[in-house]
Amino acid sequence: MQVLIILLHVLVCLALILIVLLQKGKGADMGAAFGGSSQTVFGSAGATSFLSKVTAAAAIIFMITSLILAFMFGKGETSSVMEGVETQAPITQQQSAPVEGQENPQGD
Repeated sequence: MQVLIILLHVLVCLALILIVLLQKGKGADMGAAFGGSSQTVFGSAGATSFLSKVTAAAAIIFMITSLILAFMFGKGETSSVMEGVETQAPITQQQSAPVEGQENPQGD
């Protein structure tokens, strides 16, 4: 099960990288503004493209597999930097038993 999720995670990582590199940047039409093109440079983007939808789906799968892998491998044995350090009991003043002839300061 772990190998399958790791394999899916790696494949989605590679696909996400390739999909993002295939997309056209938002500023790619900037040069057309000076050539008299009728397209707006920073106007409405229109309907989302197929690559945008695939990018969103791949990003969701990537996040889900990341969380699953974190939970699967995060349950290992814990360690502490304080292992092997002996703790001392806190030093408290011990009350001595009252000696005959002395008053008990607590009023007993």
